Amino acid sequence: MSESNFRVKQIDHVEVIVPDQYQAAEWYRLVFGLQIMEDFEFWAADGPLMISSDGGHTKLALFQGDPPGFSQPVGFQRVAFQVDDQGFMTFLRRLEQHPVFDHDGREVHVLQVIDHDLSYSLYFCDPYGNRYEVTTYDYESVRAKLNT
Repeated sequence: MSESNFRVKQIDHVEVIVPDQYQAAEWYRLVFGLQIMEDFEFWAADGPLMISSDGGHTKLALFQGDPPGFSQPVGFQRVAFQVDDQGFMTFLRRLEQHPVFDHDGREVHVLQVIDHDLSYSLYFCDPYGNRYEVTTYDYESVRAKLNT
């Protein structure tokens, strides 16, 4: 492969700092459906606990440490997860059982879905202040479901 043919295939993982890897993994399981990747779990002894919902194509690497908290982020601004229309609506229904909060600690509700004219997004934080977004480009389908 020549240098001119180099291109990134996909994002492999995003590193997230959390105070307790397994407690955080449970939150990510409940909110996003991410599961601990058993083949990589031995890394957690002194490194990341890897979690994924797609067999490891896209992963979060949970590192134990002091998270940034809810102040202005130091590293990445936000990680956005793309879902289809059904996934977006399922996520919104899931908020009733597993609430999420904004960077000021206020609960995020379905009414806070942002209409970007080509996509819909909902913005929130994990319990440690790391910022996330769930977004869908199935615009017409979600618009119809949100307006019913």
